[in-house]
Amino acid sequence: MFPAVSLSKPTRSPTLVSVQDKQIVIVGGGAAGFFAALAYVEVGGTGQVTILERSSQFLSKVRISGGGRCNVTHACFEPREFVTRYPRGRNELRGPFQQFQARDTVEWFAQRGVKLKTEEDGRMFPVTDRSETIVDCLLNVARNAGIKLVANCGVESVTRGSNGGFEITATTGDLRCDELLLAIGGCRTPALGRLAVSLGHTLEPPVPSLFTFHLAEPWLRELAGISVEIVEASIPDAGLKEHGPILVTHTGVSGPVILRLSAWGARQLHKMNYQLPLVVNWLPQLTEAQIAAELDARRKSQPAKLIVNAPIAPLPARLWERLVPAAGLGGDTRCASLSRAAQHQLIKHLRATTLAVVGKSLNKDEFVTCGGVRLTEVNFKTMESRLCPNLYFAGEVLDIDGITGGFNFQAAWTTGWIAGRAMAAV
Repeated sequence: MFPAVSLSKPTRSPTLVSVQDKQIVIVGGGAAGFFAALAYVEVGGTGQVTILERSSQFLSKVRISGGGRCNVTHACFEPREFVTRYPRGRNELRGPFQQFQARDTVEWFAQRGVKLKTEEDGRMFPVTDRSETIVDCLLNVARNAGIKLVANCGVESVTRGSNGGFEITATTGDLRCDELLLAIGGCRTPALGRLAVSLGHTLEPPVPSLFTFHLAEPWLRELAGISVEIVEASIPDAGLKEHGPILVTHTGVSGPVILRLSAWGARQLHKMNYQLPLVVNWLPQLTEAQIAAELDARRKSQPAKLIVNAPIAPLPARLWERLVPAAGLGGDTRCASLSRAAQHQLIKHLRATTLAVVGKSLNKDEFVTCGGVRLTEVNFKTMESRLCPNLYFAGEVLDIDGITGGFNFQAAWTTGWIAGRAMAAV
């Protein structure tokens, strides 16, 4: 790993680090912060660029994303279509994606020896299937560019300097800079956004996005590990509906369809205190008549077979075994003896199983937050503050979040790239 560079140790009467050349400080050593630093250097920015990271490890979210594979971006190369994947920030990102979009991300990494591949659902990963490939690339390019990386360095306060720059008090010492970029990640608590607030900005209240659902029904939770490739999941009380894969967990349900619901409904579900009915159509690819035809076929071809042992594809057998009794059918019901009323009841249940959501958990790989710096306070042509000159923002510190699938990383790459180039142009 690229070693950290120490700043001056704080003293009782701290002396600010003297500067001869332009000084750029980036607070946050994640995807947005690194991309901003690299964009600054690559466009010919002068002086010293320093990245300050509170934790001991740079790019920690990149390391764990996508189950350790890093979902770098999404294979959608039309900006007008791409922005539709953002519950918050879609309008503001239209312009930035015209400057730097997913295709540019793919090319940027390819030019530095990292090839990406596209999976069936559009997600893009390094061909190595290792997030370390992305991490190593960013660290190596930063090292070669002379960017100073300082780990274990929390920023305690920032104030405006008399010359229009900034004076920074950090846990490892004090320094000053001419331009400052905040790329601190999601403001999961208001305290994390205090630097922006101290410089005159407003935070939209942070609430979780991209989370899984806890369910009350034990019969489903007992099937932890089972997945269904395509379901239709809806939250009628919030007017939300999504299609996609679902995964049963030991606490409830997860998977892309649930994460998308949680993203689009982040604020509504927060107001509901995560207590709500979730309706699942387990066979959205089949109409009611087609399901009835499947059951009629079993009545004719397998009359003696128990209904619980005659699943309709593509539902897993173990899930079918629980759905049948949950619909009110006895375990000893045979295909031949399935009454029209019982068949109607089963079809209704398969197409609209109502599950009681009683809580949520943050998705371990995402940690995405809805909320952050108010978007009207930022110039999205440059990512510069409209309230505080020479202050810039990039990444999840802004009130921008996307659905799962590489969209949050793309917002980080794009806003970081724009901010870095804008700082170099000043």
